[in-house]
Amino acid sequence: MKQMSLSESGFERKTKRTRKREFLDEMNLVVPWAELVSLIAPHAPAPGAKGGRPPFAVQTMLRIHFLQQWFNLSDPAMEEALYDTPMFREFAGLDAGEDNLPDESTILRFRHLLEAHDLSLQILATVNATLAAKGLLLKSGTVVDATLIAAPSSTKNSSGERDPEMHQTKKGNQWHFGMKAHIGVDADSGLVHTVVGTAANVNDVTQAHALVHDQRAVQGRGDSSPVLANS
Repeated sequence: MKQMSLSESGFERKTKRTRKREFLDEMNLVVPWAELVSLIAPHAPAPGAKGGRPPFAVQTMLRIHFLQQWFNLSDPAMEEALYDTPMFREFAGLDAGEDNLPDESTILRFRHLLEAHDLSLQILATVNATLAAKGLLLKSGTVVDATLIAAPSSTKNSSGERDPEMHQTKKGNQWHFGMKAHIGVDADSGLVHTVVGTAANVNDVTQAHALVHDQRAVQGRGDSSPVLANS
């Protein structure tokens, strides 16, 4: 019988709900785990006929694979993270008192399994289709952003004054003098299609209408034009 750990006994220390925790909770709900498992299961190793330790569940290994991608972890680093980070074990569906956790070789073999059967692209397509169906994936439209462009603030020039078309603005705790470039980027290709220049103190939202694709061009492509404000 496994000894109950403190984390299972009700004496665990209450901690802040971190952004990492929020992210994993969202992914737990958004990713179509059942569909992905059914995609991989036919290729997964079956328990040996002579007994021995059974392979880890497909969903457990898939979740570990996703953790690797999201947090940019190597195979050895992922193995260590499973031991060091209870939140990762919980997300992967591993028991807190588990005697054996997937090691780096097991993690590597699962990735090779996905590669051998070209499952990575199928996984990506399945996830993207689910996100698009839920309205969580931007397929077309314009991403709006703005950047500050500094201008000389000194009055030691022939006119003895600053450029009247420039202005100062505060970003964070720092003041900037100059102009602002408002940029519209095609969400599909990543290409900049519109740039509008204003004084630095002009709010980004006031220029959003000028940065969206011309509606006639959008209709001609059969697209809609959602706008993501990113200031």
